[in-house]
Amino acid sequence: MVTLVYLSVIILAWFATAANADIQVVCANKSVSITWEISADLVPYAARLFLGSCMPSHLNLLPSGKGEVQFNYGFENCKFKKQIKGKQMSYQNEITFRPYPKSKPAAFVYPIKCVYRSPANLNNQFLNPGSVSEGRGSLVFHMALLNEQLTGLATTNVIPLGSFMPIWAQVEQKSHQPLLLLMEECVAAHTPQLHSGSWVYPIINNKGCLLESKQGNSIFLPRYHSSALILYLQSFRLGHEGEVYIHCKLTAWDPDVLDESNKVCHYVKETERWSLLDDPFQSSICNCCDSTCKSRSKRQAEQESRGLRHNFVLGPLIVVEPDSPAK
Repeated sequence: MVTLVYLSVIILAWFATAANADIQVVCANKSVSITWEISADLVPYAARLFLGSCMPSHLNLLPSGKGEVQFNYGFENCKFKKQIKGKQMSYQNEITFRPYPKSKPAAFVYPIKCVYRSPANLNNQFLNPGSVSEGRGSLVFHMALLNEQLTGLATTNVIPLGSFMPIWAQVEQKSHQPLLLLMEECVAAHTPQLHSGSWVYPIINNKGCLLESKQGNSIFLPRYHSSALILYLQSFRLGHEGEVYIHCKLTAWDPDVLDESNKVCHYVKETERWSLLDDPFQSSICNCCDSTCKSRSKRQAEQESRGLRHNFVLGPLIVVEPDSPAK
């Protein structure tokens, strides 16, 4: 009882100083660093401070008796919410003080928001004859290998084993309503054509689940536009063969309709959970990635037949040992 009364006094004092909370936020490229100075009375309760779902990364005790709480996390953690509006992309979350069980509201909430300008120049820079482009109806799809800096098309198809291959895909929207580009399925093979007996290595399956994020270190990079997607794939070899072809099924879809059959999911090893790239708060639809995700509805199949889905092959990509000379 004494502890509860003392904690109530702390909470009242907290509200009195919340308006002047000393919180510093530094937004980096793919992460955020937050430093929060708290009173000496709150130091014993630092474990009840959260950034989204994450506890503090560090707690430093200051000579004054106060504490300095730090949160250092990437945007793929802590349930950050990603939003794309026009030429701006933002990651949003909240810092909270939760002295009571989760069923009760937080005693203090402080919004965190990192805003970036979508690199719209990428939208046009990659659209040139060097990329693979194919049309379906009034839609034009593109797929290409980017350079390491993600600033343009790759100038070589020779990839050192273990390095990353940025695979870029986009659908030109033209007069269409905004579209969300999805990679429904991707496999690696030795040949540019797939046959019924072809041996393939699955990369993405289950309607948008990136297997290589769980088995390896591959990820989806944050989008710069809903109509484009970059698969950051760690290179590998198929047996003793160094030549690899990447076969992908691309789908252009309604960005407001995310479900088990329309999603982009990758596995976050820090949390040991699947995360939805376009809205981490809806990551529950990725839970089927470890089992079987439901099939598309009849209406979706009809729309696909009108040109919202397309198959691509990218290659050959020559995967060599890191010290091997490029051929």
